Amino acid sequence: MQERKDAGMRLAGGRYEVTGELGRGGMGVVWRARDARINRDVAIKQLHVPEGVPEAERRVLDERLMREVQVAGRLSDPGVVTVHDVFAENGATFIVMELVDPVTLSDVVGPQRPMPPAQVADLALRLLSALEAAHAAGIVHRDVKPSNIMISGSGGVKLADFGIAQTVDDPRLTTTGALIGSPAFMAPERIQGADATPASDLWSLGATLFFALEGWLPFDRQTTAATLHAVLNETPRMSRDHGAVGELVAGLLTTDPRARLTSIQARALLSDPHRAEPGRAATSGSRRWWLVGAVPAAVLLFVAGLLLGRNLPVAGDPGGPQAAPGANPLVAGPQQPTLTYGPGGDVEPFDLGEDNPCADTALEPGDRVAQDRFRPCDSAHDVEIYASGDVFGGRSTSDVSYPGQRELARFAEGMCGAHFATDKIDHPDKERTLRYGAVIPTAQAWEAKRRTSLDGDSANDEGSQIVHCYVRSADGTPLTTPVAAD
Repeated sequence: MQERKDAGMRLAGGRYEVTGELGRGGMGVVWRARDARINRDVAIKQLHVPEGVPEAERRVLDERLMREVQVAGRLSDPGVVTVHDVFAENGATFIVMELVDPVTLSDVVGPQRPMPPAQVADLALRLLSALEAAHAAGIVHRDVKPSNIMISGSGGVKLADFGIAQTVDDPRLTTTGALIGSPAFMAPERIQGADATPASDLWSLGATLFFALEGWLPFDRQTTAATLHAVLNETPRMSRDHGAVGELVAGLLTTDPRARLTSIQARALLSDPHRAEPGRAATSGSRRWWLVGAVPAAVLLFVAGLLLGRNLPVAGDPGGPQAAPGANPLVAGPQQPTLTYGPGGDVEPFDLGEDNPCADTALEPGDRVAQDRFRPCDSAHDVEIYASGDVFGGRSTSDVSYPGQRELARFAEGMCGAHFATDKIDHPDKERTLRYGAVIPTAQAWEAKRRTSLDGDSANDEGSQIVHCYVRSADGTPLTTPVAAD
């Protein structure tokens, strides 16, 4: 910037009179300025390339930043901070933007100041609109976070900092190896080396909405390494049921980007009046609880199980049921550790299911459950399958990669806990007298189903992608009547 002695101001770009600093962060400094040509107040961001970037890569990054800001300037959406101009001066890149209220989501939300779910839902819709406009223009934001969301006194919401966005349609400007963005809001696939995509923006949106609902950052830790580990390995738990917006957050924070909610699915979820209020996420009157109304995408069926696994009352809490040793502490009820079936699993073979739901096995690791163990459910039996679910909602979706044992287990535990909590299990004092658990396919069983289901001959299908819920007595005595209601 040049000094303008007659006015006592710094002059940037030959036309912008800089009057003061608005703020600064890891990617640069934001100045307040006045456009002398058209007499308009603006904000100017002076971009800062991260330290340690080699000079050759720095030049490529500077070129990318200039190109991306030019593309971002074409965005037109009420939820996007408008970019007016971009210029380079004295080796630095400057972005000229509309001047908006400097108050951010980080300023208005905190541990004692979470947003009501209805307000977060409105925030989500506005931010989805902004991201949709960017993604349609081939731009990925890469740094969606609370400090980049501007909140005006009139309730307006704008997403800022598209200046470090990434265009996805310019093959000349490939990645330099510099990981740009905030670790606590960075999608797991980006940490693992994948390119930024619209799906990774939606993960960041999910983490941001979690912060708005709960008042704390779900993955932020004391060190960058710990933060990255949390993103890759930890599942944050909400303090209460937030209704559809809570389901939205769970769907956006799905680890596999292929299974993550899209913006269209997110909008459908928020627009469903039957799922809008807290407490409406699952209804006991439905026998097929995973049919989720207005959201047709099979992925949301998977998300619903994850959500139920997170949002059911916490075992071990005062007044809540105690978890079995080794059980998932996020799932309520007398739950047993989740078992795997198929090659390399805890139980092999495992032929129980909806067609043959009852058997005389304790269903423990090392058991073999084949036809000779089947028993009529109206006679003495040790274990009963009370629910089975195709994870992504139908056999037509068999060609989906294995989601990982941890995520699959959380889906199954949520599904089994939801069924057990309803009148699907009609048994006196069931919390005390019964134990339930989930059985999930191994990766080998999953991939075998995926491989053989594509040949068009169902008679040759192998493996399975079905999860099962089982129930047995707490004291090990046989059950003498069916436990699951028809």
